[in-house]
Amino acid sequence: MKVSFTMMTVGLCSRPCLSFAPTILSSMTRQYGIASTRLFADVAATEEATKASAPPPPPIKKKIRTRRILSGVQPTGSLHLGNYLGAIKQWVEFQNTGKFASAENLDGEEFKEEEEKSDVEVINENFFCVVDLHAITVPQDPSELEESTLASAALYIAAGIDPTKSKVFVQSHVSAHAELAWLLNCATPMNWLERMIQYKDKAKKASGTESVGVGLFTYPILMAADILLYQADRVPVGEDQRQHLELARDIVRRFNGEYCKGGPYKKRCKKAGIPSFPAFTEPEAMIVKAGGARVMSLVDGTSKMSKSDPADGSRINVLDPPKVIRDKIKRCKTDSLPGVEWDNPDRPEATNLLNIYLAVQPDRTKEDILEEVKDMKWGDFKPVLAEAVVAHLEPIQKRYAEVRADEEYLRGVLKEGADAADEIAQRTLKAAKVAMGFSIPK
Repeated sequence: MKVSFTMMTVGLCSRPCLSFAPTILSSMTRQYGIASTRLFADVAATEEATKASAPPPPPIKKKIRTRRILSGVQPTGSLHLGNYLGAIKQWVEFQNTGKFASAENLDGEEFKEEEEKSDVEVINENFFCVVDLHAITVPQDPSELEESTLASAALYIAAGIDPTKSKVFVQSHVSAHAELAWLLNCATPMNWLERMIQYKDKAKKASGTESVGVGLFTYPILMAADILLYQADRVPVGEDQRQHLELARDIVRRFNGEYCKGGPYKKRCKKAGIPSFPAFTEPEAMIVKAGGARVMSLVDGTSKMSKSDPADGSRINVLDPPKVIRDKIKRCKTDSLPGVEWDNPDRPEATNLLNIYLAVQPDRTKEDILEEVKDMKWGDFKPVLAEAVVAHLEPIQKRYAEVRADEEYLRGVLKEGADAADEIAQRTLKAAKVAMGFSIPK
């Protein structure tokens, strides 16, 4: 049979008239194909059923990366519009979105967030403090300092800082700030501080160095201690603090290079039961702007709005009543040129007032506002600006009154914030002491 089959095959090839053979073969092929299809279908169905019944693969365990932000404002006097728009409002935005609307690095370039990896989960930890230790670099009235401190903390909350998302505390309630500042004082060359412009300016205003305290000279080191205690990898500050951030970064490099290298350092760390990483994280500066620009004085468009300015009419305080706000804006300095114009270097007051108008209306654009004010005179624009500022501050003032009236709640928030801050700060302080060779209590 095997031979005859072979022959039949040969015959089919040489005698095409015998067409039945291909028909039979074709039929056989179809039958085989149908059987094969059914077989493969059954196998595929079995595989699908197996996949469906199999347990799902375990989720990929993501690495946790903590991104910590620290910032603060002095409690001297009443917080003004510049403090609010340039700092607190930006903190609230970061707390709620994880980013700042307008920020740049120390080189003046736009600040860009790192691209997040799929296997890394980023957790933000926000610490906002009332920096009362900084306040005493100039004389303070002891009967007013406590109230100013509590009022500032209440304003943080009224402006939108949520104690369930961010920690609010008073700087002096965490003793590690003062202690680390002393350690860094002893590790920082004096000539680094002599370069600080703010010290020179403030000493000049105070009629010379004989009338100012040493704290005014060394407070940039206290600021560095504030930052370094929390291992903050990014620090939002105003333009005027740029030089101090650069100093903090220099201190980190010097301290880590001098005390945190080599076998002896690793032995000290092992003895103390801590990791032998460098003691401090080098912070990255985020120069944050209020609505894209600084808020300037109402009496001088070339000077920033300041709590230390003796002229109260130079600033709008966040807690100013509506009538006071309207009167200050009505009397604020403008020029004699026609119209309201933005970004003309010869008209700084015009630019400042327009920047404020934009900042208190975050849902509007610069182009939209220019279209609105293009035909206005100062007498037309000032009342419009005043009403926009009043409307923006009104809910903050109402919430502030509620928070400040509940002192038990406010002090509870500050206690919780200080406890959380102290836990982190003490770890860093211990690492710095180990690095410098201090005896650590058991």
